[in-house]
Amino acid sequence: MVNAENEILTLDEVATYLKAGKRTVYRLAAAKKIPAFKVGSTWRFSRVEIDNWIKQQSIYPATGSD
Repeated sequence: MVNAENEILTLDEVATYLKAGKRTVYRLAAAKKIPAFKVGSTWRFSRVEIDNWIKQQSIYPATGSD
């Protein structure tokens, strides 16, 4: 069993996770705009790195108060 810390996702899984098209994820990976690495000719993604990337994409900076 793989825990989320070590989980490696495929391009299809990341597209589903982000609710984005496969081509969009592919382009982001190829442009180095999303954390990714290649195994042979296929893209792979670390779930932890994707989660951190999502947090960094926030339009509103986090503040300590509401």
